[in-house]
Amino acid sequence: MDPKLEEVLAPFRLLVKQQGDVVRKLKEEKAPEIYIKKAIAELKTRKKTLEDKELDLAPKDNFDRLKLEDLLKQRFFFDQSFAIYGGVNGLYDFGPMGCAMKSNLLSAWRSHFVLEEQMLEVDCSILTPEHVLKASGHVERFQDYMVKDLKNGECFRADHLLESYLEKNIADKKVANAVKSECKRLLPLVESMDKETLANTLRQYNCKSPVAGNDLSDPMEFNLMFAISIGPAGTTKGFLRPETAQGIFVNFKRLLEFNQGKLPFAAAQIGNAFRNEISPRSGLIRVREFTMGEIEHFCDPAHKEHAKFSSVADLKVLLYSACNQMEGKSPELVTLGEAVKAGLIANETLGYYMGRIYLFMTKMGVDRAKMRFRQHMSNEMAHYASDCWDTECQTSYGWVECVGCADRSCFDLKQHSKATGVRLCAEKKLKEPRVVDVTECQPQKGILGKTFKKEAKVITEHLACLDETLVLDLEHRLKEDGEVKVNVNGKDFILKPDMLLIKRYQKKVHVEEIVPSVIEPSFGIGRVMYAIFEHNFKMRDGDEQRTYLSLPSVIAPYKCSVLPLSSNTEFTPFVKQLSAALTKHDISHKVDDSTGSIGRRYARTDQIAIPFGITIDFDTLKEPHTATLRERDSMKQIRANLDDLPAIVQDLASGKRTWEDVLNNYPLFEQQEASRDK
Repeated sequence: MDPKLEEVLAPFRLLVKQQGDVVRKLKEEKAPEIYIKKAIAELKTRKKTLEDKELDLAPKDNFDRLKLEDLLKQRFFFDQSFAIYGGVNGLYDFGPMGCAMKSNLLSAWRSHFVLEEQMLEVDCSILTPEHVLKASGHVERFQDYMVKDLKNGECFRADHLLESYLEKNIADKKVANAVKSECKRLLPLVESMDKETLANTLRQYNCKSPVAGNDLSDPMEFNLMFAISIGPAGTTKGFLRPETAQGIFVNFKRLLEFNQGKLPFAAAQIGNAFRNEISPRSGLIRVREFTMGEIEHFCDPAHKEHAKFSSVADLKVLLYSACNQMEGKSPELVTLGEAVKAGLIANETLGYYMGRIYLFMTKMGVDRAKMRFRQHMSNEMAHYASDCWDTECQTSYGWVECVGCADRSCFDLKQHSKATGVRLCAEKKLKEPRVVDVTECQPQKGILGKTFKKEAKVITEHLACLDETLVLDLEHRLKEDGEVKVNVNGKDFILKPDMLLIKRYQKKVHVEEIVPSVIEPSFGIGRVMYAIFEHNFKMRDGDEQRTYLSLPSVIAPYKCSVLPLSSNTEFTPFVKQLSAALTKHDISHKVDDSTGSIGRRYARTDQIAIPFGITIDFDTLKEPHTATLRERDSMKQIRANLDDLPAIVQDLASGKRTWEDVLNNYPLFEQQEASRDK
């Protein structure tokens, strides 16, 4: 950074560092939680002030979000769903261009991760029974606070509404400086406010509905999952899944068997997830239905090395560590190898996936100068996670989390195992056999059969799978109450002491059971797409009205356009011949034989990100038949034999060949050699 700018920022950095030291000291001294929370709130305030100052001093680019949104809507990359009915907030439809780009992005994701790492891909149900999400913690914790317009019933997310109100006060020149200072102090604290504090603050500033100006209710809890009833009777409660990960966890046992019982292995899933956002905003950034690409890498908790870590160890990435955030320092360029060695990144497997994420994102068109990995601070990390890094992309909306990469430890498998009684663990071979004490449950099949008839089988299987902790709990409850209630597949059964036998014995074992740790990279595909759109939105030098998208060819909706120079009928056979040849080479292409100048048609194809264009002109009519090939970003053209062009475009689109190589091997085309209509 410029030394002069750093000089301006130094006092702000010092204030953050001082408060970070206060937070650390309070935690070390095990101070009361209320004091720690207050100190963290002040730290957030100082961090926000520093970030605002950094943003204010940063070089300004000429990005125009309105122009990008106009292009995306005009060329139907995506638009609001049900637009002719007025639309629904947080729901979007992808048009032909957006659909093709998304399909190409997911195909590249599958190739980069699933095929490269030989992952096990699954496609699990979207409809999820309530007890599954109770076990995972989503039913209890997956909620925000909302307020309601007392007259028309319109709902708003309480923290977002308060943030908007505070920001408006800060920007208003008529508001007193003392009030502005208080608003600045409160702004970073809104996210962590509890229900009562939110209510008091909203009342303090007399916040009204931002749409109608009506009075608002007090904040109320709102679960972000879409509730459903499964089956015609409506007795089975469920939700549309809020993430795709749980489908992988509940299938762990089958996946482990498929992998011949060996660790480590990774499973992946691409699919839609749903979150009933109270007030969706920012286009594709915050929506109610979205596509995710999630990976769950299962490994031995004691061995989180990765065999391929050396392939990414030398990658330099921008890391914004929790320590740097606490001390008011900027993100730092560090190699992944150095970060893992220093303990900054918890283990090699987590570091390996961060490297693979970096390579994927840059290959897809994310500007590496506008991408960083931000480490979760201790107060924002899930209690079960040992380390977590978000891949954030800088956009006109600020830094946006596009990918999360977390070491989730063994939380999910333990939760589902506890809820179902099914052992979700792997076996690890011991160097030397050892004798262990065993406590297990032996179902009394005869008595169970007489009592529960056809349902006895599932009860027997459930009891036989219980681990030692659950068996001991079962035994304790039977002694205390004389009976015990067990839940099997969502149905409760009452068991008596004579229905099961608790058996204790010793046995020699050659393997030990371990519950694997999980490393989870989780991609929000819509957010990744939006970051790519912003980072690749360009304007031609000297003509700001001529905008285009410089998407990498691997995700471009079409790889090539075919443009006859004019409506001359002699061009038609060559256009058909070329189109058929491109199809045989699996090259998606668009024929544009509309009226208008060739320059105007080039501009149209540039707007939908077509990287290469073949023009059939009057020189094509002569033997040997040739045509020009144009590259979108440089606008340079070469002339080549018509029969060679499909293979050239195929190599360019797949990345096997560069445009520079083509320029070095074919003559540069600068003007029409035969332009007279014959």
